[in-house]
Amino acid sequence: MVRERTRRAELTVDELNAYIQGLFNSDLLLKALVISGEIAEFKRHTSGHCYFTLLGTDTRISCAMFRRDADLLPEWPRNGDQVLIEGSVGVYPQRGVYQLYARRLIPVGAGAIERARQELKRRLELEGLFHPSHKRPISPYPSRVAVITSATGAALRDVLRISGRRYPLSDIVVVPTLVQGPDAPEDIVRAFARAGAMSGVDCVLLVRGGGSREDLVPFDDERVVRAVRNCPFPVVSGIGHEVDSTLSDLAADLTASTPSAAAEVVFPDRAALLAWLAQVRQRVGGSARRRIGVERARCRLALEGMERALKLRTGTERSRLHEGLRALSRSMTLRLRDARSELSTRAASLSGLSPLAALARGYVIAEREGRRLFSVREALSGAALSLCFRDGRADCLVRAIAPFDPPNEGALEER
Repeated sequence: MVRERTRRAELTVDELNAYIQGLFNSDLLLKALVISGEIAEFKRHTSGHCYFTLLGTDTRISCAMFRRDADLLPEWPRNGDQVLIEGSVGVYPQRGVYQLYARRLIPVGAGAIERARQELKRRLELEGLFHPSHKRPISPYPSRVAVITSATGAALRDVLRISGRRYPLSDIVVVPTLVQGPDAPEDIVRAFARAGAMSGVDCVLLVRGGGSREDLVPFDDERVVRAVRNCPFPVVSGIGHEVDSTLSDLAADLTASTPSAAAEVVFPDRAALLAWLAQVRQRVGGSARRRIGVERARCRLALEGMERALKLRTGTERSRLHEGLRALSRSMTLRLRDARSELSTRAASLSGLSPLAALARGYVIAEREGRRLFSVREALSGAALSLCFRDGRADCLVRAIAPFDPPNEGALEER
């Protein structure tokens, strides 16, 4: 016995607790699990941490929830409530005990579920998360729609069937997600993140088929509700049956009673659109024809008025033109008469001054060598002269010259 003891390793208490803690940490199941049970001895410490016991049928386990997770815990937990707890199992070395470290509490049972839902609803209403001013309009003719739902559920088949029948022009992008169970809220939040990162999306459909009220708990989760409100695209929800209502419905921009109703809200009816377009075409055509008739009548009246005005203006201008021509004719006649009179006067004056007139009265012009003579002294004896008469010329020789006496010379020169 002594030899056997010496061969065993000797551990301190701290080493033993550390070893056991390592065993817990290395077990994947204990690091992330979901435990169901009944809450007992629930207490919220002044530090913000929560401590309680989770009861099974024959056993129990101590539980702790740290402040960072407890701050998101609503006021609903009560002793005796059935819950699902997400968390991990670990060792608390200071006391040498193991316990369940809870990250999230999920109510089970109608009473606990409704209390949790109402408490979260009041808190989110105080934030204004459900206020109508936050609601965004839905595109009447969506070209691309993201559908967040189960890839194998009946809700997706209903959406695809209705979209194909009503508005096949729209592109449907399926964003698969869990819609039931404790892992559903986190998966739905990731689905909204993927849909929000897409481009060209006009609308997001969040749909789930019918089920029990407990099956719709993920859509009352605060993380899902905030993801709906923070989605960059308008969200239309169609969750459960007609009588069901979730907090995600309140956060959505538009709510329908069922997935099929949500699809009918988002996708316009092609047949109704075609009928409406035919009516619009008929109304527009009739309106255009009436407008064309009115404008044609206005143009005809305007043209007739222009023709009348043109005729009046033409007649007035023609009269003015004729009057102007008559005035011009009278003025020209007077000017011509005055000009003729003046011409006659000037012609008479010129005729009186003409050398031909003097020749006609008997005067003669004497020239020697082409130069006109103005004095008898210029006619030298024996010189050849040329005498110009009214009706001809005579050449002669000067035999002698006889100047006049001085008194007569002046008279002769003046003459």
